[in-house]
Amino acid sequence: MTGPVKGPASYFPSIIKTYGQPIEHWMKLLEQVKDAKHGEQVTFLKTEHAMGHGHANAIVAVFRKNNGL
Repeated sequence: MTGPVKGPASYFPSIIKTYGQPIEHWMKLLEQVKDAKHGEQVTFLKTEHAMGHGHANAIVAVFRKNNGL
């Protein structure tokens, strides 16, 4: 049995609803800046894709974890 989603991934339903794109879309975009630091990746989503800070930070955290960064 699984419990409620915790941590950064708990933002995903709100991100999908707010920006109208699946999480995979944002993960693919982050591939463009894979070698950048965490903060630089957050800034990329905020400035280039008009994402809010909390949402950008959550996606970057999961992206970095999934990619061993």
